[in-house]
Amino acid sequence: MALTNLSPYSLRLSTLSSSSASSSSSSSSSSFNQSSSQNYNFTHRHIPLSLRTRPRTGICCVWTRPRSKRGRKSEELESKELVRVLMRSFSDKEPLVRTLNKYVKVVRSEHCFLLFEELGKSDKWLQCLEVFRWMQKQRWYIADTGIYSKLIAVMGKKGQTRLAMWLFSEMRNSGCRPDPSVYNALITAHLHTRDKAKALAKALGYFQKMKGMERCKPNIVTYNILLRACAQARNVDQVNALFKELDESILAPDIYTYNGVMDAYGKNGMIKEMESVLSRMKSNQCKPDIITFNLLIDSYGKRQAFDKMEQVFKSLMHSKEKPTLPTFNSMIINYGKARLQGKAEYVFQKMTAMKYTPSFITYECIITMYGYCDNVSRAREIFDELSKLGKDMKVSTLNAMLEAYCMNGLPTEADLLFENSHNMGVTPDSSTYKLLYKAYTKANMKELVQKLLKRMEQNGIVPNKRFFLEALETFSSSLAGSQSGSAKTDLTRSLSTAKS
Repeated sequence: MALTNLSPYSLRLSTLSSSSASSSSSSSSSSFNQSSSQNYNFTHRHIPLSLRTRPRTGICCVWTRPRSKRGRKSEELESKELVRVLMRSFSDKEPLVRTLNKYVKVVRSEHCFLLFEELGKSDKWLQCLEVFRWMQKQRWYIADTGIYSKLIAVMGKKGQTRLAMWLFSEMRNSGCRPDPSVYNALITAHLHTRDKAKALAKALGYFQKMKGMERCKPNIVTYNILLRACAQARNVDQVNALFKELDESILAPDIYTYNGVMDAYGKNGMIKEMESVLSRMKSNQCKPDIITFNLLIDSYGKRQAFDKMEQVFKSLMHSKEKPTLPTFNSMIINYGKARLQGKAEYVFQKMTAMKYTPSFITYECIITMYGYCDNVSRAREIFDELSKLGKDMKVSTLNAMLEAYCMNGLPTEADLLFENSHNMGVTPDSSTYKLLYKAYTKANMKELVQKLLKRMEQNGIVPNKRFFLEALETFSSSLAGSQSGSAKTDLTRSLSTAKS
C-alpha cells in the first residue's frame, strides 16, 4: 500500500513487518519513522509469533482534528447537567457516596471539581471531603494540585482553616509539589478567619516563604490577594511596599492590582494618591471595570466630593459597564451622611426607573439615610413596610433602624423596638448590643444599660476584649463621680460573668 495515500488526519500506523524484510524496505521504513515518529507507532508487542514471518502492513486511522468550540461547550454543558443531577439526587436518606457509586461509570475529575464548587455554594463543605475520599478510590484518580487548590479554597471560604491546612499537608504527603495556586488558596483561606490582623500576618509569612521557592514564586494573583487584604485592613504602608515590589518585578499589574491599590487609598481618604494610580492605570491602557467605578464613587462620596462622584457616575453610564446595586447604595448612604435627602431619594428613584430591584442592603441604606437626615418617622415607615412583606427580617436591618433612633437621641424608642425584636423573628447579635450600649451610656440611662447587660447574660452574648474596653471607655466619658464608679463596677461584674 502506498504511504502517499494516507489521510492527513491519520494518527497511527502499525506495521507487522518481520526481520526477514528486505534492506531497502527497512531503509525506507527507518527514514519514514524518523520524520513521523510522533504520528506513527511501529511495534511488535501485540503480534502473534505465527504472523511475524509474513510482511504485512496494517493501517489504523484515528481522527486528530481538534475539537470545535461547539464540541467543548457541549461537553461543559453535559458536565454541569450531571453535577446538577448529583446535587438533586443525594439527601440525608441517600448519602452522596452512594449516589456517586450509581454514576461511577461517567463521573470523572472534572465533574468532582464542579461538585466541589456547588457543595461549597450550598454550605455543604463537609460533603466535599466525602467526594474527595471517593475520588481517591477510583482507578482514574491522579493526585493533582488543582484539586487540592479548589478544596483548600472551599474550606477557607467556610472558615475551616484547619481543614485547609490538613489538605495542604495531605497534598504534600501524596507526592504533589505545591505551586503558586496552592499557596494562593492557602493565603486566601487564612484571610477568611475572624482575627484579620493575625490572618494578614500569616498571609504575609506565606508570601515571604513563596519568594524563597523556585516553583512557588508569587504571581500576579498572589499580589492582588494581598493588596486587597491590606486595603481592607487600611494598611497603606504595606500596600505601598507591595506595589513598589511588584513594580520592580517582571510581573505586570492588571485591573485587579490597580483596584486593590486605589481601594486602599480611597478607604484612607488619600484622594490624590488614588487619582495618581488611576492615571497610571489609564496610561497603561488598562480600562476601568465596574469595581473601579464603584470604589471611585464610594471614595469621593465619603469625602463629600459630590461633583467628582457624580462625574464618575456619568462616565459609568456612558461606558460599556453597567451600574450595580452597590453603586446606588453607596451614593444613597453618602448623600445621607451629608443630609442631602433630596439627592439620595433621586438616586433611589433613578435606580427603580432603570428596573433595578432593591435588595435588603439598599433598604438598610435608605433607613440609615433618613436617620442621618433627622427623618426617623420615614425611616420607621420603611422598616414597617419591610416587616409586613412576610420575609425573614435580617438582623442588620434591625440594627439600621435601631441606629436611626440612637443617632437622633431616641434611646427609649430604640429599647421598645429591641424588646419587640423577638416577635419579629429576629435574634440580635453582638453588633446590636454594642450600638445600644453606646447609645444608652451617651444618654446617661443607667437603667437601660443594666437591663441590656442582663439581657446579654441571658442570651449568652460573650463580649470580646474590644467591646469590653470600648464599653468602659464610653462609660467613663459619659458618667462622672461616684455614679460612674458604681456603674463601672456593675459593668465589670456583668461582663466578667458573661466571659466566664
